[in-house]
Amino acid sequence: MGAGPGGAAVGGLAECSGEGSRMLLSGSGGDGVSAKMSTAAVPELKQISRVEAMRLGPGWSHSCHAMLYAANPGQLFGRIPMRFSVLMQMRFDGLLGFPGGFVDRRFWSLEDGLNRVLGLGLGCLRLTEADYLSSHLTEGPHRVVAHLYARQLTLEQLHAVEISAVHSRDHGLEVLGLVRVPLYTQKDRVGGFPNFLSNAFVSTAKCQLLFALKVLNMMPEEKLAEALAAATEKQKKALEKLLPASS
Repeated sequence: MGAGPGGAAVGGLAECSGEGSRMLLSGSGGDGVSAKMSTAAVPELKQISRVEAMRLGPGWSHSCHAMLYAANPGQLFGRIPMRFSVLMQMRFDGLLGFPGGFVDRRFWSLEDGLNRVLGLGLGCLRLTEADYLSSHLTEGPHRVVAHLYARQLTLEQLHAVEISAVHSRDHGLEVLGLVRVPLYTQKDRVGGFPNFLSNAFVSTAKCQLLFALKVLNMMPEEKLAEALAAATEKQKKALEKLLPASS
């Protein structure tokens, strides 16, 4: 469930970088802190069309994942706008990812394969080609086309999915639980989305999240870049504490 290309991924930029990705630089902010953060880039994998993806040879595997989201008018602590609720999941390997998995194109269409996997992890949802959002190439030791689907639900429907997931076959096994992505940044510039991005994500999941938030106009690119920079800086400081420079 939720698996992209094989192998472990680590938090930060590592799982989004590589030969198949490109970096989009944002402009500088007004104050010193914002200016420092805005020098980070929002990484993107090489995007191809659905038609191009379907023409790739048997040497390529296909993974299909779904981003379910809903507008959320709520306010955290009565003052921080929630804006949207986006579902991701904690996987069996301790990594965050989207619901979904690999689809064997010999037996399934992308949507049929995705729905089969979603049925095991969510239990109550079917996506169609109309929900298709993007395809990205991930080259290296594992040649995978990562397909992402996105569907906007009502907040009530999203909550129903969360309840259904607890009773699905894979709950507590391959899927340890659904989580909502905090799409806000607190005054300390770390709490909320930057802290979330500091977690470890499987394969392309972090890139797909950033891509979807941008193209669906759920968060401006400069805000994505600032959050990513804050997350990277936090990870750097944590690593320095664990591995202090030798005197």
